[in-house]
Amino acid sequence: MTESTLSYERRGAIAIVAIDAPPHNPMSLAFMDTLEPLVADIATDPGIRSVVMTAAGEQNFSVGMNLKQLVASLGDRARLDAVLDQRLRVLAAIENMDKPWIATLFGNCLGGGLELPLACHFRLAAQDGARIGLPELHLGSVPAWGGSARLARRVGRDKAVDLILRAKTLSGPEALAIGLVNEVWPNAELKQRAIDLAEELAAMPRVSVSTMLRCLVTGEEKPLGESLRDERAAFHATVGTPDMAEGMQAFLEKRPPTFNRG
Repeated sequence: MTESTLSYERRGAIAIVAIDAPPHNPMSLAFMDTLEPLVADIATDPGIRSVVMTAAGEQNFSVGMNLKQLVASLGDRARLDAVLDQRLRVLAAIENMDKPWIATLFGNCLGGGLELPLACHFRLAAQDGARIGLPELHLGSVPAWGGSARLARRVGRDKAVDLILRAKTLSGPEALAIGLVNEVWPNAELKQRAIDLAEELAAMPRVSVSTMLRCLVTGEEKPLGESLRDERAAFHATVGTPDMAEGMQAFLEKRPPTFNRG
């Protein structure tokens, strides 16, 4: 996969996907052409229960799309829309997957380098040196991979307006303070923490995780009554499963449960 600037690794029930074009790790056309089918494969692989989205090297997660490739597309509206449509499609597939994705944010996480993590379910940031933001207005443009919509949903409209219209960047601790990331870790520990979290999530009951992700992600845009019906359906999906039996028995026996054995 070296020609696609993407690397992939399996560790038991977790998958590790990395942008592999250090030091800047731009999201090239080749990268996205390889990521799209890989995301589809991960979605349908029952052996994978969680995913880490990271990047090679220690300097940057990603500076976003390769600007030279973007400029080359600007004169052809159909070509430009095809590029943007693919990126929206891939990010939506990640966001709507019933397996949790965990992104690591370090160094520059700009433009598409934030829009991809915004589609993930967990975002972990480096304590030092992270520059997190959607600075497209400094280029005379705007976010185009769903960044404005997802950022507003994560941190609220007012904070999103401030960040996008002023092309601001945040450190890891600043991103944590506004709820943009879930955790901040020392740089040297960040990637391992993401793997540890992925293993923790992979050990949780599979049906419960998948049904709850669907409820939580799709519930953002649904009326409360419909979300409550989805939650009820999720509960019924767990009834009678080996994991529910194990969880209940473990509770009664005062021991940690062991899920996903069946």
